[in-house]
Amino acid sequence: MNKLKPLNTVVVIIGAAIIFLGLNIGLGGIKTLGWQSSRDFVAITDAAVFSAQDSHIRFLGGVLFGVGATFLIGGFALRAFRQPLIILSCIIALAGLFRLSGMDLDVIFNAAIAASLTLELIGFPLLARWLVVSAPRDV
Repeated sequence: MNKLKPLNTVVVIIGAAIIFLGLNIGLGGIKTLGWQSSRDFVAITDAAVFSAQDSHIRFLGGVLFGVGATFLIGGFALRAFRQPLIILSCIIALAGLFRLSGMDLDVIFNAAIAASLTLELIGFPLLARWLVVSAPRDV
C-alpha cells in the first residue's frame, strides 16, 4: 500500500472538511444542523417562501457534499482526479469572489468569514497550482 504524500493528505483533509460543511447545510437547510454556530439566527416570517428557499439551500449543501467527496476520493486517486480537483479549486476561488458582491467589508473581514475567504481566494488557487506542478511529466 502506498503512503499518502503531503499533497494527497491535504486533499483528503480538504475533502473531509467540505463534506462536513455539505452535511451541515444539506441536512440542516438554512438553519443548518448547528455544527458551526447556533441554529437560532433566522426568524421565519413566511413559511412557504422559507420552505422553498430552504429546499434550494439543501440542494446547494448536497452539491457541496459532492465537491467534498470528489476531493476526498481524489486524495486517494490523485492521478485520475487531478484535473477535476484543479477545476474545482478554481471554481471555489471564483465562488469566493462572489462574497465580495455583498459589498459589506464589516462582514467580509469578520473573523467568521475572513478565514474562509482567505482559503477560497489564496488557499485554493495555491492548491490548484500545487496540483498542476506535481503532475507527472510525460517525456
